[in-house]
Amino acid sequence: MARLAGYRDETPTVRTLVLDVEGWPGHLPGQHVDVRLTAEDGYRAQRSYSLAGPDSGERIELTVERLPDGEVSPYLTEVFSVGDPVEVRGPVGGWFVWRPAATEPVLLVAGGVGLVPLMAMLRARRQAGSRVPFRLVYSVRSPAEVLYTGELRQPQPGVDISYVYTREAPEGFPRPPGRISVADVNSGGWPPEFEPTCFVCGPTGFVEAVADMLVALGHDPSRVKTERFGPTGG
Repeated sequence: MARLAGYRDETPTVRTLVLDVEGWPGHLPGQHVDVRLTAEDGYRAQRSYSLAGPDSGERIELTVERLPDGEVSPYLTEVFSVGDPVEVRGPVGGWFVWRPAATEPVLLVAGGVGLVPLMAMLRARRQAGSRVPFRLVYSVRSPAEVLYTGELRQPQPGVDISYVYTREAPEGFPRPPGRISVADVNSGGWPPEFEPTCFVCGPTGFVEAVADMLVALGHDPSRVKTERFGPTGG
């Protein structure tokens, strides 16, 4: 069982929840948890949410996007109050993870809220004092929907970030709005001969398209790790 210790609004529809989980066993960046809600009549709804931060004792963070027709996300982002309990199971997953002891370059490609587990990796890198070079290509609809804005603006040695705006770009932005392309992945990523580990997270169509681009550019498919999400009712 977890309890809400605090929260931060990232955008008008996205909230980061800070949870205290007694007996939390620890986790790796890239893992997720299952959150279960039980109504008074016994009806249960469960959704999976990526952990947004590195291991930090018995405290975890989840970043949740509110879906208008969702069963879980509206409660977590609008009703759930400090001190309230919620069922949490995890951590879950062992493939889509980055270990701070790793030494190879890392490419992160995020679509929308797919940034969440990749942000956990960036934060874990900083926490560990790692010097492994990271590059992030972040595809998002508009500047208003960028997550963790203040944190991403803070320079971090060894981390390069490039943005792809699909609907609306900032004034003077050199790239017109549009879907992520091979050119974006190529210019914002690493050459395949550097043998980077690539993490791609976002909606299913986005993930499949980017994974195909990376392989077409010459990256080893075994080094392209993907995590996808689709409409689940929130």
